[in-house]
Amino acid sequence: MQVNLIELSMYQISQLFLIPTLLLIAALFLYAFWVLGEFALLAFYRKRGGGRRLLEDFQKQPEISIDELDLLAHKALENPRIASRVTPMLGLVATMIPMGPALKSLSDGNLAKVSDNLTIAFSAVILALIAASITYWVVNVRRRWLAEEILEIVNLRNTLPSQPA
Repeated sequence: MQVNLIELSMYQISQLFLIPTLLLIAALFLYAFWVLGEFALLAFYRKRGGGRRLLEDFQKQPEISIDELDLLAHKALENPRIASRVTPMLGLVATMIPMGPALKSLSDGNLAKVSDNLTIAFSAVILALIAASITYWVVNVRRRWLAEEILEIVNLRNTLPSQPA
C-alpha cells in the first residue's frame, strides 16, 4: 500500500515537470539560433580582421595576464557551453515524462493517447538535440579562435621590447 503511494506520488511529481521542461527546451532552441547568428556575425568580422575580443582587451591593457585572458575566454563561452550540455539532458527528461502516460494509455488500449504522448516525447528530444548540436559546434570553433588569439598575444608579448623595471 505504501509502495503504491510512493510510486503514484513520484509519477505525479514527474508529470509536473513536463511543461517547464518543454518551455526550457523551446527557449534553448531559440537561444541556439541566437548563438549561431552571433557566431556568423563574429566570423564575418574575423574575416575582415576584427572580432578578436581578447586581442582588443590586450591592446587596451597590455599588462593583462594570460590567466586573465584565459578567464575572459572561458567567460565568453560559458553560456553556450552550458546550453550544449544541459539541452540533451532536458531532451531526455522531456522524452521520459510522456512515456509513462503513453505506456498507461497503451495498456488501456487508447492508441490515440499513445500517439499524442510519443509525439511530444520525440519532438522534444529532436529540438533539444538540434539545439545542443548547434551550441556544441559553435563553442568548439570559438574555443579554437580564442586559443589562437591567446597564442597571438603570447607571440606579441615575446616580440615587444622589455619594459624597464
